[in-house]
Amino acid sequence: MMNLAFSYLPLILLITLMVKKNPMPSSKALPLSALVAYIVVLLVFKQDARLVNANVISGALLALTPLSIIAGAIFLFKCMEVTGALAILRKALDGVSANPVAQLMIVGWAFMFLIEGASGFGTPAAIAAPILYSLGFPALRVALFCLVLNTIPVTFGAMGTPVWFGLSLLELPQQSVLEIAQQAALINTIAAPIIVILALRLVVNDTADIKKNLLFILLSTCACTLPYLGLSYFGVEFPSLLGGLIGLVITLLLAKYKVGTETTNQPAANRPEANRQASTEQTSSITVPLKTLVKAAFPLWGTVLLLVLTRLPELGLKALLQATEPALHISLGFLGTFHISTSLVASLTSILDTAVTWKHSVLYIPSIIPFAVTGSVTLWLFRQQAASNTLKTASQQTLARMRTPFFAMLGALIFVNMMMLGDSSGQNSAAVAQIGHHLAQITGANWTFFAPVLGALGSFFSGSATISNLTFAGIQTTIAEQLSLPLTTILALQSVGAAMGNMVCINNIVAVTAILGLQNRDGDILKSTSLILAVFAIVAGGMGVLLVGVGG
Repeated sequence: MMNLAFSYLPLILLITLMVKKNPMPSSKALPLSALVAYIVVLLVFKQDARLVNANVISGALLALTPLSIIAGAIFLFKCMEVTGALAILRKALDGVSANPVAQLMIVGWAFMFLIEGASGFGTPAAIAAPILYSLGFPALRVALFCLVLNTIPVTFGAMGTPVWFGLSLLELPQQSVLEIAQQAALINTIAAPIIVILALRLVVNDTADIKKNLLFILLSTCACTLPYLGLSYFGVEFPSLLGGLIGLVITLLLAKYKVGTETTNQPAANRPEANRQASTEQTSSITVPLKTLVKAAFPLWGTVLLLVLTRLPELGLKALLQATEPALHISLGFLGTFHISTSLVASLTSILDTAVTWKHSVLYIPSIIPFAVTGSVTLWLFRQQAASNTLKTASQQTLARMRTPFFAMLGALIFVNMMMLGDSSGQNSAAVAQIGHHLAQITGANWTFFAPVLGALGSFFSGSATISNLTFAGIQTTIAEQLSLPLTTILALQSVGAAMGNMVCINNIVAVTAILGLQNRDGDILKSTSLILAVFAIVAGGMGVLLVGVGG
């Protein structure tokens, strides 16, 4: 019982610090919570000191992944900004539709859906958030909107990784994996209209504007989720990628021909005064030459192209960018052995003479490729129109933005490592495992309704649906067997929960606020997204109960 209480302690402390009346910035709250978690695993759980310290080092090094992604995304955004590409895209999007609801659905729903299917790693919000902000939507609302909507496609994530890899330790038959995918896609498809409307409500002040455009919203939502559901019957690699692509094309056409939309005299009434357009008629008449638009949109389509090229295993680039051999091996004494391959895959093994390792695929993590590459090519494409010091300007502004998330990310990854450190069972089980088992004991026979919460808890800690599935799929399997519940349904609920947990994940919150330049609003964001998470969990849990009932 004492171990369980101490398992909860760092988590309760973190939430309290971040959502209290005068919240502590995540750059302080996360390192402090990580310190408490460190003391707990060392003194209460009595883990080996070398193992604990090795995980601290590993956690600090793991922070390089989200930090490099954030830096790459900010750099790309700044390149688009200083070259004028962003202004052209803003004008073109207003030409497609001046309706803010339509713009939100195009960029924040369909486009993010597509990017998630290609990349994952928090890339969708990193790209979509600054575009929406540049269109005049308030930064805090944009952050909330993108976090909430970057959930449903995450169930399949980058090329199905959360499913085929996240559940790989269970060694399930292929048919069972497909059943899990189908049920998870069905739950998400039914939940999607509710979650999309709640997300829009975070940005659009006037509920009447949502009602007036409700048909368009529903059509756009289904344009992504119905193909997503259909594709889940054939495999797990393409539901989000192709569902997002199909949905984006349909959404653009719906917006262009005003299907289901109703414009108002102040189409951007929810935006700051300086960013409002004069009238719907004026903005709708704006046209951008196709050649200019293709050139200005290069940062977007170039990013998607590079992501697809480097993520499709059949093309061979994925394996090449992740190749760990041949490599140079350098002994760092008691710190471990450092390896760097010809593909720039860096790793540190035998940290402090333990089995703890760290790996960072410099070229595969979406930072240099595609962000830095597409950003640099954008500067070259606009070299005649842009000022001569654009590279220096973009780089300086990127470095300035990185100061805030640095300590937050270090704290977050060390916190995660401490909370996940332990054996698979018994008194030395990890804090997250103890919390998971405790939740299962509390809910008992009602576990089906609460199963998504455990998946969300895993994503809250780790920032990854894949890691949540790897961590908790075994626990979910044990619970399903003990309670005689259908395994595929419980694992589908785990997958849905792992995806919806993205909206409350501290790593993602820190990343999107850093990209948008928001200061000390992490706690406010966590409170708002938690409310929508609760709604999502109720809908998903209710669907799970129905699926168990139908199956029974």
